[in-house]
Amino acid sequence: MNERIKVFGLVAILGFFAGVIADLTSEYVIPKLVEILPLLNARFIFSGLAGSLLTLALVSIWAYIQGPKEP
Repeated sequence: MNERIKVFGLVAILGFFAGVIADLTSEYVIPKLVEILPLLNARFIFSGLAGSLLTLALVSIWAYIQGPKEP
């Protein structure tokens, strides 16, 4: 049970950081990209890309932290 609580806590912490990064991205990065690339004025495209990159990064970090299970 103790190991499960650690995993839940780790996922909660990673989720918190993902939310902070997503907020900063939507506040600062996406408006700058829209200014630079006016033809791609579709905010949802940038949000989708940011979400996919964040998810990939978080899952990679989680997998790295968990490491391989020894038999």
